[in-house]
Amino acid sequence: MFSQEGYQLRLEWGPGGVDALRGCDVLIVVDVLAFTTSVDVVVGGGGRVRPFRFGPGSRASLRPASLVGATGLVDLHSPNGSHLCALAAETGAHVLAACLRNAAAVAKRAQELGETIGLIPGGEQWGFNMARTGGDVASGLRPCVEDHLGAGAVLASLDGTASPEAELAIAAFRGVDVAQAVRDCGSGRELVEHGHAADVELAVQLGASEAAPMLVDGLFVDGAVR
Repeated sequence: MFSQEGYQLRLEWGPGGVDALRGCDVLIVVDVLAFTTSVDVVVGGGGRVRPFRFGPGSRASLRPASLVGATGLVDLHSPNGSHLCALAAETGAHVLAACLRNAAAVAKRAQELGETIGLIPGGEQWGFNMARTGGDVASGLRPCVEDHLGAGAVLASLDGTASPEAELAIAAFRGVDVAQAVRDCGSGRELVEHGHAADVELAVQLGASEAAPMLVDGLFVDGAVR
């Protein structure tokens, strides 16, 4: 049941979602603020990204605005998006990185790669954010507005039968002012209040990119066919 068999378009959250949807031909990771937006900025500019799982000594800060104009190979550490990409790669599925900027381009490439497509919105891993809560919030996944809308943006550009989980994301995407919702949600407000409004503004540029970041031999490259 939780693999959503019988549907071509599926959605499930976080690491558990990767496991549940491991039978899909294509898995699309969505971490709008900020891993997959950072990947898009680099790959869309002609560069490549090497994602790393988060661990001791890793740099958790991802600032898409600082990556504009980056070329060559860029290493990105992330406790969420890059970890999900590594898990997705282990399933044998094609792995793509989507955000609001490249949702249509990623959808087009995904449809070329397979019939069953799973969206994996990352949410927030609050286990890595205990300091800001004083340790009072238990470790776990927090579903978030920006990743739900990012997944909905991709799904809205796909053809096929959608599971109820996927349909709900499509409805959310079509039912709100997406850019304003991301700015006003908790994750967006946190970044703005910490001086990173430029990162949020990059992330909310719906359809700004034609890149389709695809994981090939451990690196994200542009898989778009134009």
